[in-house]
Amino acid sequence: MLEDYISKKEDTQNNETGQFNFRTDLATERREIYRKANSIENEINGIESEKEEINENIAIERVKITNFEGQKAIGKPIGNYITIDIKKLKIAQDEDIEKSAEILSKELTKILDLQVDKQGEILVVGLGNIYVTPDSLGPKVVNDIEVTRHIINYLPQYVEEGTRMVSAISPGVLGTTGIETVEILKGIVDNIHPKLVIVIDALASRSIERISSTIQLSDTGIVPGAGVGNKRAEISMKTLGIPVIAIGIPTCVETAVLVNDCLDLFITKLQQESKSNEYLNELKEQDNYEEIKEALIPGDFNLIVTPKEIDDLIENMTEVVAKGINMSMWKIQKMFQLQRLWIVIKN
Repeated sequence: MLEDYISKKEDTQNNETGQFNFRTDLATERREIYRKANSIENEINGIESEKEEINENIAIERVKITNFEGQKAIGKPIGNYITIDIKKLKIAQDEDIEKSAEILSKELTKILDLQVDKQGEILVVGLGNIYVTPDSLGPKVVNDIEVTRHIINYLPQYVEEGTRMVSAISPGVLGTTGIETVEILKGIVDNIHPKLVIVIDALASRSIERISSTIQLSDTGIVPGAGVGNKRAEISMKTLGIPVIAIGIPTCVETAVLVNDCLDLFITKLQQESKSNEYLNELKEQDNYEEIKEALIPGDFNLIVTPKEIDDLIENMTEVVAKGINMSMWKIQKMFQLQRLWIVIKN
């Protein structure tokens, strides 16, 4: 979670890979960084990937880590990572939000069907600090989740067979509760016995282009704060004893990432205006992130930054994720009837 970054300092060594710190939560970015750093033209051993173009604005990339070698290479657990890139999510209209939610719902449903049966209860968890806008995605999504556990238990006549039992919670952050999130969730899991947990969290990225325009799904759980260098206890099958699906969207980058991306754009502009310049070509091919970060760290300038429009972006992202999850849980035939009932009960 981004809020946990406040006072954390860390070196550039990545303990999981033994090579460098990726400073991103996205598996596809870690894969790209590792391939570039090691001059790998084909696929990394232990990793499989494929891309699917939905239309000119939406693309899906699936990365599967199949063994320990792939896990060690990019520092992500063995499992599946689905990245949905949506170019229009930043300036989304209603139809863009609906289309994005439908795609998210389809991908989520595929994972759910492999992990839990149709009657299995699901717990939706919104990670993050609702008072810190870039970190508020999880709690805001939970507010829009159409929970059904109480309806199924007390008003079953309104629920069509096949509707999943859903409950939801936003457990806050360690800084405000004094309790590790996984400890709170463990207590809930031990009491209500869900069959699966869906965790929503804001992520960090290594590209400014991915902020609020990329959705990552994974079936391996999540390590809150990993992308900003402050790892909390992981939330996964290992710690909770049940499958954990993670859904996240990048909402911030480091200053070093911002400077590096701006430098690339500037070099590209110079290349376009000059006939030939080998030095510019070499500079463009390099990843200057580490050098830039080293220059920023002594002055404590390597901040976590987010777009000025983050309030509007969070609202768009919240609507997409909440609708995508709700579509995966509710029977379409009685959707509107249940929605009205849910609003009455909630109010």
